[in-house]
Amino acid sequence: MPFQCPECSFPSSLRITSRIELPPDSRSDEISLQVIQCRNCGFAGLAIYEESRRGALDSEIIHHIGYHVHPEDLKTIKGMIHRCPNPKDPRCTCASHLELRKKNAYGRWDGLSGMRLGLSFDMKLE
Repeated sequence: MPFQCPECSFPSSLRITSRIELPPDSRSDEISLQVIQCRNCGFAGLAIYEESRRGALDSEIIHHIGYHVHPEDLKTIKGMIHRCPNPKDPRCTCASHLELRKKNAYGRWDGLSGMRLGLSFDMKLE
């Protein structure tokens, strides 16, 4: 799916280049950590896709937020995804999944604690 780049605003230029699926937490049924990059200006960052199907029948809530991130932290996440033997399996027990699926005291996903995340932006579909 193409998205609008937050840096150059070029339509349909921001793409998900890699992802790792993570186990559900106390709020979300699906969590996906994604590396994103613009084909136009080269911007690169992270996105978090969370989907919850809890509550009333037919209801689902989707949050898809992008983040500016420190280049070294982005490199670390890319390496973790690359080293995972099965990034599409949220139940994978590789070292990358074990590190990234951390939760806080409230059972919320907290796998990016310690990362230097910058400004956030909406992932706008084009």
